[in-house]
Amino acid sequence: QVQLVEAGGGLVQAGGSLRLSCTASSSTFSINAMGWYRQAPGKQRELVAAEGSGGLTKYAEFVEGRFTISRDNSKNTLYLQMNSLKPEDTAVYYCNTGIVYRIRGTTYYDSGNYWGQGTQVTVSA
Repeated sequence: QVQLVEAGGGLVQAGGSLRLSCTASSSTFSINAMGWYRQAPGKQRELVAAEGSGGLTKYAEFVEGRFTISRDNSKNTLYLQMNSLKPEDTAVYYCNTGIVYRIRGTTYYDSGNYWGQGTQVTVSA
């Protein structure tokens, strides 16, 4: 079983930055694809960004170049650097293990069974 622990959320003004982290308990972290999701009140959980172990990445359209996903395999940690934050980015952010793959030029991410507890990100106007 894999345990995922997110950190780094908080309250920030619009235009500000935050860096989220997700530390995994699994020693197989380096061979897993990982993703960040978010869920705002009253809305469905949605994919924000994902990265495969080989560096293949996928970003949601709403990211618009503002967020960067990265990982440090030596620390079993996944990161999400979020810049130019907007009030609509307010949500609980979760990390997840899954699968990243590419078909005919399009990158896909399928979420797996392991989720963290989430970290709250609040962006004030």
